[in-house]
Amino acid sequence: MAATISLHLGPAHADRYENNPATRETPWVKWTVIGISLAFFALFLLLPLVVVFYEALRKGWDAYLAALVDPDALSSVRLTLLAAAISVPLNLVFGVAAAWAIAKFDFPGKSFLITLIDLPFSVSPVVAGLIFVLVFGRTGWLGPWFIENDMKVVFAVPGIVLATIFVTFPFVARELIPLMEAQGRDEEEASTVLGASGWQTFWHVTLPNIKWGLIYGVILCNARAMGEFGAVSVVSGHIRGETNTMPLHVEIIYSEYKFAAAFAVASLLAILALLTLLVKTWIEWRAARARDEEAAEGS
Repeated sequence: MAATISLHLGPAHADRYENNPATRETPWVKWTVIGISLAFFALFLLLPLVVVFYEALRKGWDAYLAALVDPDALSSVRLTLLAAAISVPLNLVFGVAAAWAIAKFDFPGKSFLITLIDLPFSVSPVVAGLIFVLVFGRTGWLGPWFIENDMKVVFAVPGIVLATIFVTFPFVARELIPLMEAQGRDEEEASTVLGASGWQTFWHVTLPNIKWGLIYGVILCNARAMGEFGAVSVVSGHIRGETNTMPLHVEIIYSEYKFAAAFAVASLLAILALLTLLVKTWIEWRAARARDEEAAEGS
């Protein structure tokens, strides 16, 4: 801030600006804002997290581990990881392709494509699940054809994967579009003029410029994929040991008053969320460090 003020006003004016009481917040305003922020963090973020782990371990480590190695719990973990393992790479490919098309080219329907990318943000996940039921269900538009060909989508793993893909596909694209638009097209055009192929341009020019945003988008996409409940709940059928992901398994055993087991599985989800947060923080730190190094080299 001081550098910016000095640049525009000069050192003497900047010093007078910073030392002017009219331009500074009073201490009680600063500490009130900080106190409200910390209270909100403690009440709505930290306290629920502490409660989850407290309830999960209240009956001891034996009960906690027994809940995690329960066959239905292990099945839900495998299904959650499977859905994420399929949906995240597909959304990675789609996100990069969509962001490249939107940021680097002008074509009819560009605004409509951007609107479609944002659709899962505005549509309720439950509605999205119902759409898949109407399309692929037994009495849906395509359901009879799948049944005739001995294929099952709804109330099976394919439906869960489709629902997960739908609710998560904006994350990678939405991270990359503004980044690639800000970078412009000059470097790609220069690479093409120098004789590089499209793949060489992407691998050696585009990808190094977007790698941190790409990784960040993948992390957010994976976090949403593992925690999705609404759309997956509609298309899963809640079949124990077959179509229950971790969030669905928590909801079922909690409704059966198995509170310790429910919180044990919920704590596993919380651990995955915390790991995602740590990776996200590390990525942001590395990206900021990379920008600082580039700025130092440029100067």
